[in-house]
This record gives sequence, structure tokens and C-alpha cells, in this order.
Amino acid sequence: MAERLLGEFASVPLETWKAQVEAELKGVPFEKKLVTPTWEGIDLQPLYTAEDVVDLEHLRARPGFDGMVRGAFPEGNVAEPWEVSQELPYPGPREFNVAARHDLSRGLTALNINLDQATRAGLDPDSALEGDVGRGGVSIATLKDLSIAVEDIDLEKTSLFVRSGASGLPFAAMLAALVAQRGLRLSSLHGCIEMDPLGVLAHEGTLPQSMEEAYREMAALTRWAADHAPNLQTICVHSRSFHEAGGNAVQELAFALAMGVQYLREMQARGLSVDLVAPRIRFAFCVGSNVFMEISKFRAARLLWSRIVEAMGGSEDVRGMTIHARTALWNKSKLDPYVNMLRTTTESFSAVLGGVQSLQVTPFDEVFGLPDEFSRRIARNQQILLASESQLTHVVDPAGGSWAVEWITDQIAQKAWSLFQEVEAKGGMLAALGEEFVQKSIEAVCQAREKALAVGKDVLVGVNQYANIGERKPEGRQPDLAAIYKSRVAAVADYRTAYDDVKHAKVMAKLGDMLEATDATVLQAAIEAVEAGATLGEITRVIRRQIDEPPRIRPLNLHRISEPFETLRAASDSHLAKTGRRPTAFLATMGPLAQHKARADFARGFLEVGGFDVLYPQGFETVESAVRSALDSGSKIVVVCSTDATYPEIVPFLVPALKQAIPGVVVVLAGNPVDQIEAHKASGVDEFLHLRANRLSLLTGLQKKIGVQ
Repeated sequence: MAERLLGEFASVPLETWKAQVEAELKGVPFEKKLVTPTWEGIDLQPLYTAEDVVDLEHLRARPGFDGMVRGAFPEGNVAEPWEVSQELPYPGPREFNVAARHDLSRGLTALNINLDQATRAGLDPDSALEGDVGRGGVSIATLKDLSIAVEDIDLEKTSLFVRSGASGLPFAAMLAALVAQRGLRLSSLHGCIEMDPLGVLAHEGTLPQSMEEAYREMAALTRWAADHAPNLQTICVHSRSFHEAGGNAVQELAFALAMGVQYLREMQARGLSVDLVAPRIRFAFCVGSNVFMEISKFRAARLLWSRIVEAMGGSEDVRGMTIHARTALWNKSKLDPYVNMLRTTTESFSAVLGGVQSLQVTPFDEVFGLPDEFSRRIARNQQILLASESQLTHVVDPAGGSWAVEWITDQIAQKAWSLFQEVEAKGGMLAALGEEFVQKSIEAVCQAREKALAVGKDVLVGVNQYANIGERKPEGRQPDLAAIYKSRVAAVADYRTAYDDVKHAKVMAKLGDMLEATDATVLQAAIEAVEAGATLGEITRVIRRQIDEPPRIRPLNLHRISEPFETLRAASDSHLAKTGRRPTAFLATMGPLAQHKARADFARGFLEVGGFDVLYPQGFETVESAVRSALDSGSKIVVVCSTDATYPEIVPFLVPALKQAIPGVVVVLAGNPVDQIEAHKASGVDEFLHLRANRLSLLTGLQKKIGVQ
């Protein structure tokens, strides 16, 4: 046995270490200074030891076994790296194809096909609303469209992740028809046609069909895939609605598990076994910026899903969870947008260490519109760098064994399991959404997170701290939805008018065959209809028989947490465009440098977050000189900067003089001298700027007072 490193030194008891830390904190409570509460309700300790994890059962796990916590497969990413995926949100089939072929030749290994709003609803462009065609993805209505979109792409070697929304059977029929047209084998297809009706319901509030129809279609597609395309998954549990609405990692995991369980049960009710369905479910999680929390989330997800599948009768071979990860949009911003690259770097690192099978890194300019070639390349290369330079593919579960990661994994698993059981007690995920349990739970966390950002307790770099008001933002390209609509309607019209009478009759006959088909044969009938020339919308209309009304709930509010601060800066930009100058704030820096610098520096950073051009002069020795300079600056906001000890000598003279010299001036005091507040208000101070101030509220108020908003 190897000699223990530093074995000659005596082990220091944990209590001794803690006593030393408390001594150095000089009276500040250990729990207040060094214990970090998280949004998941988990208190992170500053130090973990072997004693913290000694009772954790999952520590004895091996990758691919024992709850899957260390990985769904024994070889992890060593034998085969995770798939490098990227969403290409271009609306036209040809534009999508150009981007796809370009990126696949430069490191992309999986192709995300996000269908547009109209296609996900099962509508051809000429049956859809103008704003829905091309919105959020590519418009696919015909076999010709799909052929163009994947032209010169090897479907046998490229994983396809098709974001098809609540419905997947019509697109699957089209894909199968294309495979036959190209002379390929259906069994060679791999990836996922992502049916996720509960996920769509959560963020849209309704579906284009009833839940019964969605589940019947899901069962038909899953049964067909098991028989004909065994490597093609057909169900995808998207947690994005929960993450992007402001939920925490525990909520995201628990609600995703509840959706997965409901899908398993609904498929069982339609005669499909757990062993058939479980391997055809893919989980798509968002990944945020809390590195250790996100690593642990993925590990806890595998642990809990394995136990769920086992409890529902699944064999050991089907208990692994297939995970796709997408870097979150929740924490991305239009402000200082290149920082988004840095955020996705840590997020992709967390995903890889967490053991995902595929990963989508969002381009930094996603918040502005369609990404360009540069932003796609940077996002793609972040993953390639992790695999090729950081060599993260050389170790299975590299985070395993970390006392902190193992402890957090256990905590997330326990809390997510408890919340999952609450959903189960309400009758499952659909019932929990219907009674707004999910919405209210997430909104409570979201509101607390938004408040923490507003008061500066949480930091979003470049947004509520370290603002760069002189930045030049990228010019985002928005899709011209009116032009896309016109073009796509014309393309479908041309496709239909190309029919002769014989072909038209054949299409109608094949659609009629679909009406007579059973759930077991409907997909084959749909394939034949596509081959005859039927459109996706025509296939969909035949499949949906309107057995019941579509479900309706109050949807989750997907948004980015930086948006209120972006509103502040947008108002500043507008003011600049109208007047040639940003709104200004003048710092009345009173006394020598040591007296005013700390608060002046803080005030400048605080005000720049609101888009103010801060005028920061040298210190003033007299009230008269400060008033004269403030007047010359033309600013309607003056921030008095000094110390609590000197304010009683300065404020009663300076503030009235400013009010008299500058009509309508707003005077702000830098600091929060609690015992002086009322006296300073009596002197005319309008606002107090300090560390615990709600910066969003204060900055919004300042903009309104001077007419910027």
C-alpha cells in the first residue's frame, strides 16, 4: 500500500479549523459569512470532508450500474464523446441546409431541426397565421421541403433532434418517406423526434389537439419506431419551461421527472411496456451558471429516473437516462452580450462533467435574433475545445468522488424526490399544471430571484453590476416573417398545382386509407400518403379526429431575468438618439479624495447600470464650487458623495443651494445614514443610494423623474 501523503503530519480536527476561521472573521457569524444559501433551499458549506458523504449509498455506484448516478453507460464519454448539437433557427429550408452543411463540416455531429410554430401546430403555411410561419424554426410542409433542408446530409451518420412540439407522427412519416426515397435503411436513423405535449402545454397554455389524441399519436409513433427505427427516440421531456420561467434546479428536475412518469403511464395504458418506452424517452435539460449545482443536477436526475423505471417494472437494461442539455437563455442578456460566451463556457463545462449525451451551446447573440456564422462557430468550438483540448473525454464521471458534488447530488435528489411526490399526490403533472401548483411554485422562486438581482444581492455581470454603457452591441437579424409567409405559401401552392388529376386522386385515396387505418398501421399509411404527395398539414388533419377539447392552462412565463435592466438601458439609448446625449448624473464629490472616493466609485457603478453618463469631478472644498459645477454640467441629477460623519455639515447647505440653482434637480445622497435620514429629507434629499437599495426601482424612478422614461 502506498505511503499516505504527508502522513507525518497530525490530522487537524474540523472543530479546530472552524474555530480558527471564526477567529479570523472577528465576530461575524460563521453561518452568515461562509454558509451560502441557494435557490434550491440547499445551504452550501465552505468545506466538505469524507464524513459528510460517508452514509451516501450512491458512492458505491459504478457507471452504467447501481442507479446510474455516475453515468447512464459504463464507458461514459470515453468510448464515444457527447454529440455536439446546435439549433439552427433559420426559417427557410434552403437557408437551414446551407447553415447545417457548413456546421456539420466544422465539428457539428448532431443536427437540431427546430420546426417553426406553424409546422409544430400541424399547419401548412397557407393554413397558418402570417406570424407563425418561420417563427422559432424551419418551415417544413412537404417532402420537397424536407429534402431541401437535409440535402447532402448523411442521415445514417447524423443524429437528428427534431423539435416537433406536441406532435411527431406527421414529421416522422415525412422523414421515413425521404429515407425510402434515398434508398436508406430506417434502422440506421438515430436521434429523437421529440413529442412533448406536456412541455408544450406548460409554456403555451394549450395544444393543437386533445391530450388523448396526443397520447394516441405518441403511442403509435413509439410502437412504429420500436419495430422499424429502433435507434430513434420518440419522446422528449423538455424542462426548459421550468428553467426559463425562473425555477430552480430542484423544481426543474422534479417536474421533468413527473412528466416522464406521466408519459410512461400513458404509454402503458395503451399497451406499450416500460421496457419498450423507457429507452425511447430523452430528457432535455437547461444548464445554468451554478457549476456544482448543475453537475449535481444531472447526476441526481439519472439516479432518480433509474429508481422510477425500476419501480415501474423496467428491466436493468432500460434504466439509464438519455440527457440532452441546452445552455440556458434565462441568464443571457443583450447588455454586454459577449459575456454570454463566458456564461456558456461554464455551463457547457457543467453539462459535460454531469455526463450528458448531447449538448447545445447557444450562440451569444441568440438574444438579438438569428445567429450568424461567427457566433455559431464560437458556440460550436466551445464544445470541441472541451473534448479536444481539455480532454474531458478521457475520464468517466470526472466529478465523481468530490465530497461537495456527491453531497449536493444527494441533497438535490432528496428535495426533487419530495417535490415529485407532491406532484404525484395531486394526480400527476397534467393535474398539477391544471391547478397551477407548478406555476405558483416556480413564480415564488422567480420573484425572489428577480428581487435579489434588483437589489444587487445576486450579480449578473454587465447587467446589474460592471455596466459598460459605451458598448457597441451586435446588430441582430430578425426574420422577415411577412416575406417568409409569402414565400412559403407560394412554395406550397406550387407543390400542389404540380399535381395532375391522377396524382391528386392518388393523394386523396392515400389520405382516405389513413382514415381506415388502426393505431398500429396509421404511420405506414401516413408514409404512403407522403410518398403520394400529401403535405404535412393534410396528414395532420386526418390524424386529429378531435375526440376531446384541447387542454387549457395558465402558461408559465418564459423570460430572461435581465429584461428589466435592458429596459433601463434601452431608455438611455433612446434618449441618446433623440438628444445626442445620454441622461447624466453629476457627482458632487465633497472634500479630499479619501473622504469621497469610496462612495463616488460605488455611485458611478450604480448609476451606469441605469444607462447614466456619470460626471465624476475632483473633490470640492466648498458648497459654492460644487453648485457652480453641477449647474454648468446641465445634469438634472446630482449625487452627493462624502461620509456619514461629514454629511450633517454638508447637506443642510449644499442641497438647498442645489435646489435653488437648478430647477427640478433630483438630489441623491450616496449612503444610508439611518439616524440622519429624516433630517436629510427635510433638507431636500430625494433619494438615498447605497448597497442595499433596490437599484432597479431607484434607477427606474430617476429616469422617470427627469423624463427619460
